[in-house]
Amino acid sequence: MKTTYFKLSLLLSMSLALTFGFMHLFFPESHFERLHIFLFNLCSGGSILLYFSEGHDEPSRFTMIFFILSLFYALLVWMNAYILAIIIALILFGLVERVRIHLFAFFPFQFFSRHAGVSQKFHHASLLCLSIGLIISILAICNHEYFLIIQSEKFKLDTFFLGFSFPLSLITLSVMFRLMDHTDTPLYRILSEINFWTINLGVIIFFIFILMGSWILELGISIVLLIAVCSVLYLYVKYGQHHQPKAFLTSGIVFLVLTAVTGIAYILDYFTTIHIDRTFILRLHTILSLYGWNLSGLSVICRFNDFPIQLHSKRAIALHWVTVALLAPLGYYYSLFSVLAVIAYVCFLKLMFFSRQS
Repeated sequence: MKTTYFKLSLLLSMSLALTFGFMHLFFPESHFERLHIFLFNLCSGGSILLYFSEGHDEPSRFTMIFFILSLFYALLVWMNAYILAIIIALILFGLVERVRIHLFAFFPFQFFSRHAGVSQKFHHASLLCLSIGLIISILAICNHEYFLIIQSEKFKLDTFFLGFSFPLSLITLSVMFRLMDHTDTPLYRILSEINFWTINLGVIIFFIFILMGSWILELGISIVLLIAVCSVLYLYVKYGQHHQPKAFLTSGIVFLVLTAVTGIAYILDYFTTIHIDRTFILRLHTILSLYGWNLSGLSVICRFNDFPIQLHSKRAIALHWVTVALLAPLGYYYSLFSVLAVIAYVCFLKLMFFSRQS
């Protein structure tokens, strides 16, 4: 029963996340972007990450406490109540570290071990990234609101808040490589290890280049990350176990490839004379990342121990693509499509969270 309430809470918070992304159409003077980001990435995604990491059929009290406190954190940051937000972020950090250290270790020795599987490395990196993200968010708040040690146009508070998306990417990659762990070919061992380090270090380097404001360096590392993502897609199609989750995760990694392509297109606009609507490209990039790639992973992770489940996979994936690739981008500009996007999105979540086991 507790799982049912947990899934209902996730469905509500994830639905509100997308809804707040369209609120500028109805309340132009209001700023709901932070709620849009936090409700999906930190509240829903972070809670699913802890639930999956603990490995229980029912969410533990620590996972439920994390979910409730993360909701308060999102509201406090949205209301600019930063002192209370910092206190809650420290508690959230402690909850994540409790799970991470219990499951792995304080220092990530696994990253450098030849015997640890790549799926375990991505899983550990995901929890570590969530912990670091919470600490960085505290430092960013202190810098921007109180000390102003670093002043830069690129060094914005919301830029750091977007970093909560990265742990969700890593845990999805962990699940994908977990479904390839039976593979023991030299090609797989070499490529999987290269992909682990390329993706983790590549994102960190990319973030540094953003702060530096170097478009050429950003373009270079973006192309490297695109190659790594395409390599993961190749490995998963070739070696992934043929279970029901494979269709959803393959769809998700295609979303990630498109996310990388739109990111490169956004950067290329600075080098070409053919100017595009950069706001639309950036919005499409965000939608593909959050509600395409990350949602594919979170929906599979939330039901990982339940598969196979009773739903038509191709129809569910088609609904997901129509929602993310068509309705949501149009919904950012037109209120009718925003309503249709939310309805289709809720239907997809209901299918994934509440379809019965076969």
